[in-house]
Amino acid sequence: MTNLLAIDTSTENCSVAIRWQDSFFSEAIESPREHSQRLLPFVEQMLQQAKTELNQLDGLVVGVGPGSFTGVRIGVSMAQGLAFSAELPVFPVSSLQALAQQAIRKHNAEAVVACIDARMGEIYYALYRNNNGLAEQITEPAVAEPSASLFAGHNVQGFHTAGTGWDNYAGTLDPKQELKHSMDCRLPLAEDMLTIATKGCVAAVDAENLEPLYVRNEVTWKKLPGR
Repeated sequence: MTNLLAIDTSTENCSVAIRWQDSFFSEAIESPREHSQRLLPFVEQMLQQAKTELNQLDGLVVGVGPGSFTGVRIGVSMAQGLAFSAELPVFPVSSLQALAQQAIRKHNAEAVVACIDARMGEIYYALYRNNNGLAEQITEPAVAEPSASLFAGHNVQGFHTAGTGWDNYAGTLDPKQELKHSMDCRLPLAEDMLTIATKGCVAAVDAENLEPLYVRNEVTWKKLPGR
C-alpha cells in the first residue's frame, strides 16, 4: 500500500503526513495542549494539498505510543473514527520506532537508542538497528527509571540517540559519552511512520482492533462506545 495518511499526537508534536501517488506532504507543530483542536484541520489540509479524499486512500497510519497518555488517546481515537468512516485499515506504529527511523533518515544511523521522557522519573525506551534503511527492533519497548544498566547485554557504543528522554537524562544514560547524540531527533514525525508502514514493517489492523501502546501496565484503553 502506498497511498497513506499518517497522524501522530503521541508526544508534544501534532504531526500529519500524506503520500498520494507521486505526491508527499507533511505538517508538524509542537503544541502539546492543542492536539485535539489541530489534528482534524491538519488532516483536512493534507487531503486538500494532495487533491484527494479520505476514502480514496489505501489506509491510515497512526502513532500508538508510548508517550503522553492523552496524546496517544487523541491520535488513536481520531484514527479509529477516520478508519470507520472510510472503511480503511490502520497501520499502528510505535513512536519509538518512528524516532529511530528519523535518526536513520537524517543521520544514516546504524543503530539507535530511542528514549521518550515518561514523566514521574521514568523513560520509555527501545533499541533499533538499521536494516537496509528501516528501523528494525532489537528490544521491546519498555519503561524504567533512567540508568546506564538498562542497556546491559547490548553493545550500544556508537549508537545514535533519539527522543526527549535524552534531554534530562543523557548524563545518567550515557555517563561514558559513548553514544552519538542526535539533538534534532527529539520528537517522532508522521512522515517516518509513513515510511515504516509503506515498507511493510507493520501489519494493518481493523479499526475496532486498534490498540494504544501505553507500556505502563496500569493504563487501560477503553474503546469508543459502539466500536
